[in-house]
Amino acid sequence: MNRSYEQKDIFAQNSLSKIRLKTAVHEAGHAAAIYLGNKQKQLQPVFFQIVISEIPGSTFKSNHCMARVQGGRLIHSLTRSMKESSRHFSPEQKEGYLKAFNADIVNLMVGPLAEANYVALMDNEIINSHLVNFPALRFYGGASDMETIAEYLDFYTDDATERKQQIDSLFYEAFRFINDRANWRAIIALSQIIMASKNELVSYQEIADVLDRHSRPLAKSA
Repeated sequence: MNRSYEQKDIFAQNSLSKIRLKTAVHEAGHAAAIYLGNKQKQLQPVFFQIVISEIPGSTFKSNHCMARVQGGRLIHSLTRSMKESSRHFSPEQKEGYLKAFNADIVNLMVGPLAEANYVALMDNEIINSHLVNFPALRFYGGASDMETIAEYLDFYTDDATERKQQIDSLFYEAFRFINDRANWRAIIALSQIIMASKNELVSYQEIADVLDRHSRPLAKSA
């Protein structure tokens, strides 16, 4: 899962620190959705890690300018249509396959949505699904995510109406995920770990520990 951006606009419109912050929140959103979201849906755990590197083409040298989630998808092959791939599945297997398929799409959406929410909060604004819709995700580093989602939809159906209904439903689900206070708290905590990391990757175990710890309900004061 790669956060994509217009290279020509990076230094003209944003400081490097802002790019790093938004990237960290974006990738933390993906990671939280994969780890916490899949767990909430009772889906099988899936391995992933966060790789940290320099921003391509940057003259600045830093070992934590750019981050991306490596791995994390439940559906590994989109070579045949969903109908073909699940042709010999039992009803229960088909249901599980579709659940995993939809989870992957939501997890792709949560990254740019988390970035959009972070930007809005920094501007003392509140976003909703009317102000930030699915096409708007490309303005929050989501162009690459949207391309992958398009591949999933091509695999899912050729019917434009069905595709639109599927996108709308899953987009609202992604919005609900980032609007959950515990999820958002975990996303911000992980983004801080990404920003502070001096290593080339944040391991699955470190991600899991951070997300588990910060997604727990806050203790009520006496």
